[in-house]
Amino acid sequence: MACSIVQFCSFQDLQAARDFLFPHLREETPVGALRRDPNKSTNWEDDGWGAWEETEPQEPEEEENTCKTQKTSWLQDCVLSLSPTNDLMVIAREQKAVFLVPKWKYSDKRKEEMQFAVAWSGSLNVEEGECVTSALCIPLASQKRSSTGRPDWTCIVLGFTSGSVRFYTENGVLLLAQLLNEDPVLQLKCRTYEIPRHPGVTEQNEELSILYPAAIVTIDGFSLFQSLRACRNQVAKAAASGNENIQPPPLAYKKWGLQDIDTIIDHASIGIMTLSPFDQMKTASNIGGFNAAIKNSPPAMSQYITVGSNPFTGFFYALEGSTQPLLSHVALAVASKLTSALFNAASGWLGWKSKHEEEAVQKQKPKVEPATPLAVRFGLPDSRRHGESICLSPCNTLAAVTDDFGRVILLDVARGIAIRMWKGYRGAQTGWIQIIEDLHERVPEKADSSPFGNTQGPSRVAQFLVIYAPRRGILEVWSTQQGPRVGAFNVGKHCRLLYPGYKIMGLNNVTSQSWQPQTYQICLLDPVSASVKTVTVPFHLALSDKKSERAKDLHLVKKLSALLKTKSPNLDLVETEIKELILDIKYPATKKQALESILASERLSFSCVRNITHTLTDALKNQELESVDEGLLQFCASKLKLLHLYESVCQLNSCDFRSDASFSDNDLAALLRLDEKELLKLQALLEKYKQENSRTTVQFSDVKDGVLPVKMFLEYLEYEKDVISVKKISEEEYVTLGSFFFWKCLHGESSTEDMCHTLELAGLSPQLLLSLLLSVWLSKEKAVLEKPQSVCCLHTTLSLLSRMTVAIDDTWDSQPVSPWWQQMRAACIQSENNGAALLSAHVGHSVAARISNSATEKKFPQTASGAGAGAESEALTDSWEALSLDTEYWRLLLKQLEDCLLLQTLLHSRPSARPCSRPCTRPCQPAPLPPEPLPRLSVRKLLEGGKGGIADSVAKWVFKQDLSPAVLKLANQERDAENPNEPKDIVNRGLIELSEVDMDLGTIPDLLRAAYEQFPCSLEPDVLHTHCCWEYVVQWNKDPEEARFFVRSIEHLKHIVNAHVQNGIALMMWNTFLVKRFSAATYLMDKVGKAPKERLCRRDVGMSDSAMTSFLGSCLDLLQTLMEADVSREEMQAPVLDTEDAWLTVEGPVSIVELALEQKHIHYPLVEHHSVLCSVLYAVMRFALKTVKPLSLFDSKGKNAFFKDLTSIQLLPSGEMDPNFISVRQQFLLKVVSAAVQAQHLTTRVKEAAEEAPATPFGKDQDWPVLAVDLAHHLQVSEDVIRRHYVGELYNHGVDHLGEEATLQVQDKEVLASQLLVLTGQRLAHALLHTQTRDGMELLARLSPTLCTWLKAMDPQDLQNTEVPIATTAKLVHKVIELLPENHGQYSLALHLLDAVEAIAVPPL
Repeated sequence: MACSIVQFCSFQDLQAARDFLFPHLREETPVGALRRDPNKSTNWEDDGWGAWEETEPQEPEEEENTCKTQKTSWLQDCVLSLSPTNDLMVIAREQKAVFLVPKWKYSDKRKEEMQFAVAWSGSLNVEEGECVTSALCIPLASQKRSSTGRPDWTCIVLGFTSGSVRFYTENGVLLLAQLLNEDPVLQLKCRTYEIPRHPGVTEQNEELSILYPAAIVTIDGFSLFQSLRACRNQVAKAAASGNENIQPPPLAYKKWGLQDIDTIIDHASIGIMTLSPFDQMKTASNIGGFNAAIKNSPPAMSQYITVGSNPFTGFFYALEGSTQPLLSHVALAVASKLTSALFNAASGWLGWKSKHEEEAVQKQKPKVEPATPLAVRFGLPDSRRHGESICLSPCNTLAAVTDDFGRVILLDVARGIAIRMWKGYRGAQTGWIQIIEDLHERVPEKADSSPFGNTQGPSRVAQFLVIYAPRRGILEVWSTQQGPRVGAFNVGKHCRLLYPGYKIMGLNNVTSQSWQPQTYQICLLDPVSASVKTVTVPFHLALSDKKSERAKDLHLVKKLSALLKTKSPNLDLVETEIKELILDIKYPATKKQALESILASERLSFSCVRNITHTLTDALKNQELESVDEGLLQFCASKLKLLHLYESVCQLNSCDFRSDASFSDNDLAALLRLDEKELLKLQALLEKYKQENSRTTVQFSDVKDGVLPVKMFLEYLEYEKDVISVKKISEEEYVTLGSFFFWKCLHGESSTEDMCHTLELAGLSPQLLLSLLLSVWLSKEKAVLEKPQSVCCLHTTLSLLSRMTVAIDDTWDSQPVSPWWQQMRAACIQSENNGAALLSAHVGHSVAARISNSATEKKFPQTASGAGAGAESEALTDSWEALSLDTEYWRLLLKQLEDCLLLQTLLHSRPSARPCSRPCTRPCQPAPLPPEPLPRLSVRKLLEGGKGGIADSVAKWVFKQDLSPAVLKLANQERDAENPNEPKDIVNRGLIELSEVDMDLGTIPDLLRAAYEQFPCSLEPDVLHTHCCWEYVVQWNKDPEEARFFVRSIEHLKHIVNAHVQNGIALMMWNTFLVKRFSAATYLMDKVGKAPKERLCRRDVGMSDSAMTSFLGSCLDLLQTLMEADVSREEMQAPVLDTEDAWLTVEGPVSIVELALEQKHIHYPLVEHHSVLCSVLYAVMRFALKTVKPLSLFDSKGKNAFFKDLTSIQLLPSGEMDPNFISVRQQFLLKVVSAAVQAQHLTTRVKEAAEEAPATPFGKDQDWPVLAVDLAHHLQVSEDVIRRHYVGELYNHGVDHLGEEATLQVQDKEVLASQLLVLTGQRLAHALLHTQTRDGMELLARLSPTLCTWLKAMDPQDLQNTEVPIATTAKLVHKVIELLPENHGQYSLALHLLDAVEAIAVPPL
């Protein structure tokens, strides 16, 4: 064992703390420079870190270099403190501080580890401009009986430049505030109770020492402990009730004014010491001269050591009892997080009566007691050297001092002299590690004797000095006082070494023995890796080579490790040298470690490893019994047992064994107890499975089956109490071990009987062997299915294992369930390789039946020996087999495995795409769906997947292959033909869709049909369409840009026949996925007053504008389907959900269909109300309408009813509507009709545009004129106005034949005729006035003045299509005359128009 540096904690988000303390270092572009938790929010406004401060501008190069340096070395500029119990860390800079606490969390490697997380952060300054200069985290002992000696809570002590010392809780609540001196606080240090190691050592009291530039203050630990407990209790009570008013006890402290020294940087409080008589007389002579008098008993003194300049190191001694401790009135303060009641309580503590008096108290500084002068007794004078820090050793005998010359000096505290110096450590940080010897590690020797009666003697203590050199990035461990360097680590140049030097405050000689806390003596904080590490040093490194047998053993172990790594051609010499080395090792633990490294070596051969182990075992047996380590001897014996087994198995596998027996299908049928029909069915099922499974088979990546290195063999197995067991290893390693035992047997290349006999004699249990056998068989599925003869080998092996002594109990009856066969069935149920599992289940069933029959014959031998023995014996055997519960379980398992195999075959199948042979009329589909395979099935997964698990698996496969509902309908067309309730239009539409599928379905329809027959209940059409519908909408919700997923979901929804299921699933889709996005789209469109652009759609709705258009169209389809289902559900009954007999024991989540049937009835008018809104939104997005606010079309009642639960009864608009609303609605519907006609017929005249950009990119478009008339009915707008406008738009676009058809639906023909008369005039005005032809001018001159004036008033620019033939216009005039009554005012004008049109139609001769 050697020194090691071990990480015991990491930081969850250290960069966040750095950015808070150094706002100017906050990274803007780079990500991941420091490890950041992906779950942490990056929104700093939410994290509550406060506003960022602005920094002074710098030159670009200077700023870049400064920031780059500070980003790595920022920790050097902070004040740090870590609690020795590792339950709190403080990082402070200037006025800000961050408190971090450890929490157990999962790391990136999914391993549970302890991480420091921010518990509190904020500013701590009370006075303006004051900064934190020093910090301590002191754990306080619990006073409860149940946790005596354990830490209760941790107090944070902070020193400020104002001279104040403040005490905080872990949550940043201020407990105490003391102003003991007006100078800045330089350093805070603490000393806690330690049990004296020797009777002559003075017991030290607990204290907190505070260093100022010219003074040092020591606070008694007991007084501080009681005051902090009282203040914390007071704060808790005040926060709870606000009426407590208890005065905490005052603090007892001493204040010394340090004299005769220029500057002080750091200090160390050694504690109380008593001089020896010689030192007493020497000191008295130095101070008082030759005639100085001394007391009989040496006085007790408190010793202090300071480092600074002139002298470089100063030694101060304060006589105990020379001055009385001062009592300080405790000034309590309360953090701003507490309630006002807490402020009232705090004002009671300080005697504050009002706000004015409170301000006066805050402005008036407390009284500062004068310091008692204390002169330096002596020091280490060095005018050029300036001390930087001092670190006291745990036993208060040594101290490490650093200076500005880059030296580390080791001081003898008692003698006041420097005893060692290290050079080249500029800016070093130091700490100490104290190690206590473990008595159990000593080697007992006969010659040892101890006067204390203990042959081992007391525990020894060693001290090691730890030096961290930042400039070199190295951490060194030195043995003191004059010992060598025992360890060195490269740790980086920006770390911080933390050495608390204390433990838990509040303990005494009784409570400190009750519980030993887990404390870290020294810690290294690395900001680059965001980790906290500690150094472990074994005790033996402190011993000299002459006294340390362990050091020699370690040297031999290192030599052995180097020998194992070398490549030597002569293995005999290597084996001899290894034997010599391992026999020379003295310590049993080290000898075991050496043997483990030999067994784990990959370079040594098996014979070499076996010989070395034999040699060590023989050497141990030849020793005297008293000196033999039993544990090591048992370890060697167990390894020899395993090596012998390994050798035996290797010999059996290497034998040339070939089975010459032929194997036919009849033999296989007899072996599996199947008839010819059942065997053919099984073979056909497995053949389909092999074909579909060949592309997705998963196999373990082993180099060669049946081969296992001895190193891995020893790692996998362990031998204990004459039984060999397998360690906790991975599944792949388990399969490798099983292959080593059984792979050759399963291939007929090794003797099965010899192998089973060898393994049984070695001590492997039959249950373990069965588990290994099945793991190999089930994992090597591809090889097993390719070689049917392996089934016979499996049958033989299983029969031999079943006949072992403890496999099947002789007293086992046929009624109870056998644990042996239950283990095999459990393995088959859990296996995802269904082909191999089905074969192994058939083999197990056959072997179990044979054993059951033989047991029956043994119980009733007289039946078999009597007359007619054959028939009666067979009948008896059949009856026992029928009564056996195991047989029933086998039959059930076989049926389940067949179902699972067929389902797995279906899920592995996929269509092959073929090129289109016709022009594409649909938008190009995106790239294929994600190629990751579906998870493999097992019987256990289906049993735990609930009643909808099977349909859910098929639905996921349908989604992955993107199969249309028509494919599912085609496979189930026979059932559709038998169902009279099936809508014929849906069937026809499905067949049309199927004809458009550009893929070769291959065997998919046949497999689907077989799955329908195998699962008539679980894959009932409505159930399957429901799961497909839900799967598509779930996937769409993950990626709303894939609008086709939602469209396909609606298609499956429409294919659901039962209205109860259709209603429930549609309502679930609306409530779960749609209503939030729908409401967001509504408010967005109402806000912008038009079809929003892509950026706004992505921001508010989470999808692009084109995807939102398709989304609204699909929502409209869903709401219409929901209304239709609500009407139809009254005419049909709810379906009865059955389950196949083999799957009655399924457990798990409730199926989607069951949830759908549990949904409440919708409120039809409310759904219709939402359908109207959805139609409006869809029209706005579909035609990019402007100046339309959708919600302005509804009154307050209508608006309030939107986005409510569709099953609730809401107050909807009723009665007559405000004419203003009706006018706005009418204008909107007219816009929709105009846009719809334009979109439909504008592209008809431009063929190229129709080919490049289809008018319906989102699936089948709505019949917008019909929809507009339907909306007019719901919006209380005259339907005839919409129909007349539609007719006018058709004629306006020159589609007169459609306009003539639409005229039949108009009620008020007279108004329509007037509108068409104007349109006719516009056409004639364009033909006569805008073409400017000679014939046109002559004809215009012949017209009546009234007609000419009327034509000139017409504006042909309103016409959308000016290229209408004059003959078509003549038909329109005839139509107008037909519609107008003769007494109409414009009838004569129509007649004149007829004459003009006929004149134009008949050109002049």
